[in-house]
Amino acid sequence: MGGARMSEDLLLEETLIKRSQQKKRTSPLNYKERLFVLTKSRLTYYDGKAEKKSRRGWIELSRIRCVEIVKNGGVVIPCQNKYPFQVVYDTNTLYVFAPSHDSRSLWVQTLKEEIKDNQVVMTKFHPQLWQEGAWLCCRQAEKQALGCEGYNLFGDISRKPLPPIPGEHGNERPGQEDDIQEEDDDDDEEEERVVALYDFTGTEPHDLSLVKGGEYVIVDKCDVNWYKARNSYGEEGYIPSNYVTEKKSGALQEFVWYSKQVNRNKAEELLRKEDKEGGFIVRDSSAAGTYTVSLYSKSAAGETSPVIKHYHIKLTQSSPPQYYLAEKHLFDSISDLIEYHKHNAAGLVSRLRYPVGKQDKSAPSTAGFSYEKWEINPSELTFMRELASGQFGVVRLGKWKAQHKVAIKAIREGAMSEEDFIEEAKVMMKLSHPKLVQLYGVCSQQKPIYIVTEFMELGSLLNYLRQWRGSFSLGSLLSMCLDVSDGMEHLESHGCIHRDLAARNCLVNDSLVVKVSDFGMARYVLDNQYTSSSGSKFPVKWSAPEVFNYCRYSSKSDVWSYGVLMWEVFTEGRMPFEQNQNHEVVTLVLNGHRLYRPKQAPPFIYDVMHQCWLEKPDKRPSFSQLCRLITEALEGDAPPLV
Repeated sequence: MGGARMSEDLLLEETLIKRSQQKKRTSPLNYKERLFVLTKSRLTYYDGKAEKKSRRGWIELSRIRCVEIVKNGGVVIPCQNKYPFQVVYDTNTLYVFAPSHDSRSLWVQTLKEEIKDNQVVMTKFHPQLWQEGAWLCCRQAEKQALGCEGYNLFGDISRKPLPPIPGEHGNERPGQEDDIQEEDDDDDEEEERVVALYDFTGTEPHDLSLVKGGEYVIVDKCDVNWYKARNSYGEEGYIPSNYVTEKKSGALQEFVWYSKQVNRNKAEELLRKEDKEGGFIVRDSSAAGTYTVSLYSKSAAGETSPVIKHYHIKLTQSSPPQYYLAEKHLFDSISDLIEYHKHNAAGLVSRLRYPVGKQDKSAPSTAGFSYEKWEINPSELTFMRELASGQFGVVRLGKWKAQHKVAIKAIREGAMSEEDFIEEAKVMMKLSHPKLVQLYGVCSQQKPIYIVTEFMELGSLLNYLRQWRGSFSLGSLLSMCLDVSDGMEHLESHGCIHRDLAARNCLVNDSLVVKVSDFGMARYVLDNQYTSSSGSKFPVKWSAPEVFNYCRYSSKSDVWSYGVLMWEVFTEGRMPFEQNQNHEVVTLVLNGHRLYRPKQAPPFIYDVMHQCWLEKPDKRPSFSQLCRLITEALEGDAPPLV
């Protein structure tokens, strides 16, 4: 599976700025940074904050009627991107602001090429913005008014440089910033309401407790991991951002049958474990913005054993679009679709009888126990049994305030550069992701210092693989690899380098989720042998050539290590290069030798490993590409429903 396969569907990907389509007034608050991803079938945009990576919306390319630059007309643009273009679809206009002339030109030309065969292309369009209730180009006050300039599907008027934009390159007119600020202050923003997905008991005076299903108003998004919110009694305090979801019609997170963090393999495991006729899960598909129904049946026609079918939820090309599994049965929302098929199989192997997987779903980890709480009082910790003894010291199971299970790592004196780590810990706590072992805080006011983290019940991935060797399916092994690549993608997006990625440094919880642990810790090791290619403690067998030659670490050296971790997974815990000493491994790798293909790894999976082991770092895939590849391998094609 080469580089061409990695990007066959992806056309463009860039962080741009989107103007809200809902607000009547124009202010800086209406402009949101979003990650735009263009594929052959749709334009999708995600929350611009890479930490969240939540999909905000998408447009099927078949629904687009016009793509063109927006002539600014001297209007002040209150965001840093000054090159707008428009995407007209159905009866809506999406305004997107690019950071440069070339960026905008590339997006416009690429989109035009993809929609040139659409049957809904417009003959005329509005070349300037819809703003303050009118088209600035023709002053028409009806938003659906016919365009005033002929639209050329193939032309690129964006190639002609536009005149200087007021406010750019130091040409601001006097008082301009004051105008924007006043508009910002006067802007009539609607309150953002959220619904609690889990109960949350506040532990600090400044926290606000949550009740699952309760509604709250967001007062301030002061931190990516913690919001300030207000309840129905007017009480305000901090809440974990991953415990709530935006309140909007049809939001799937509110439904018991929707499981966002479940892939095809995990869905099958959950359905088999439940073993109930008509058990089902609605989950995200591999393609962004699409969903799949995974359905279990013990008595499917013509089958002698239970079967699991995966059905893509499809959209019509009408305006507005409708959802369906069977073309004869169309619905305005996914929830309406699910409700119908609870009572009618209508072509499915069974009715949707029993939602699986979320009823007892435990709450996710929070980034620390409270907002900006990183120093933990050791008197609040209860020490229990020893879990492991590692490079830094002994790790014990414990409890914080007698209620939260945690892992407590006591740092052996002289094992690490403590002062540097404690400063870094404040940053590392903010790295919160479902596939990263959460750092809750440190006890730094005494010796030894303690590092307090999320507790993972089943221990290291390496020991788990060895303990259950011979019992894993291909899907289970791929699912482990996907969990690790998800966590590493988050680190990559934050410029965080692991430096010691291996199966021994990943942990498994009782839901069989694999999470990356000890990221960045290798920097604080004081044992010089650990960072010397001649020393036995240096992880040579997981290291890229640029690491053992020049000590050059990067996300791409982590990718090399990830390839070795994949090899560990598919050999169910074997030691890489087990017949060779470290100095022999260095020579072998520099001469082009690579680890052999494990028996359980299909050729296309071994090809992914080889992509990770390319000699030149810039030729190796990113973790984002690796996630896409492994997701494709896990998903396969869901069957069409006739």
